[in-house]
Amino acid sequence: MKAVVIDRYGGKEELKERQIDRPKIKADQVLLEVYATSVNPIDWKLREGYLQEKLPFEFPIVLGWDAAGIIAETGADVTGFKAGDRVFARPATTRQGTYAEYTAVDADLLARMPEKMTFEEAAAIPLTGLTAWQCLVEFAAIQEGDKVLIHAGAGGVGNFAIQLAKSFGAYVATTASKENEEFVKSLGADRFIDYQNEAFEEVLEDYDIVLDTIGGDVLDKSYRVLKKGGRLVSVAGQPSEEDAQKHGVKAGFVWLEPDGKQLQKLADLYEAGELEPVIGETFELSEQGVREAHALSETHHAKGKIVLRVKS
Repeated sequence: MKAVVIDRYGGKEELKERQIDRPKIKADQVLLEVYATSVNPIDWKLREGYLQEKLPFEFPIVLGWDAAGIIAETGADVTGFKAGDRVFARPATTRQGTYAEYTAVDADLLARMPEKMTFEEAAAIPLTGLTAWQCLVEFAAIQEGDKVLIHAGAGGVGNFAIQLAKSFGAYVATTASKENEEFVKSLGADRFIDYQNEAFEEVLEDYDIVLDTIGGDVLDKSYRVLKKGGRLVSVAGQPSEEDAQKHGVKAGFVWLEPDGKQLQKLADLYEAGELEPVIGETFELSEQGVREAHALSETHHAKGKIVLRVKS
């Protein structure tokens, strides 16, 4: 099967298209014929070697942790899914990723695609959509009427977080660049903050939840906008427990855990018209296509998700 792999850490030139063997599945897995996958910052951070201590994989590594496609084969213990089903998943983090024509996926990480959902849309949801869900729902226990600040609302996690928060009936403020003002408002943002010309910590107060996707100073300043008992959740840095206690808030870092049941809830929101994946650009699964997709992701200015089309 065709795949794009790396044989060592380094720049985009390390991404190589190659024919490799199809993965062999275990009893509790399915073999998924991949129609689309997507590019996330974790992909190029791993490619560069930044994550080698946390994820000490052997080479060659197939990158990618989003998949949408059709089940080609099921393991002996799999129930509830069969060959021919249209599904999507955030597979387990292994060195056998999704930049390939086939990938092995644990059955409990699968979700069914709604009938009207395209493979490209499905591939755009899992990693960033589940991250938003686990931050806002699992960690922050979002409720109707909560005031929520989402940093970088035009980004991959941010645009799902805005839509998710609105589906719960929250009031949403978000930071973004001026050129993305209309975009984040179209997602449902109630209050837009131009981060280049406005200090969010000076204009916002008494918020229930802050979702930080940037880290650094932004994370440190986020305590100031929270009310006592508020929740600060970050995907970009470990919040200070000392600062959390000083401000009387709950603070924590979320590292995504794949979860098929949660992904199915996101599919239900899509079906209800409350969640729409935003696809910025689509590239082909090829050496050149993946290199271009990584280059775009590395700019930090991609709007919406970067999708790789594996099969038409």
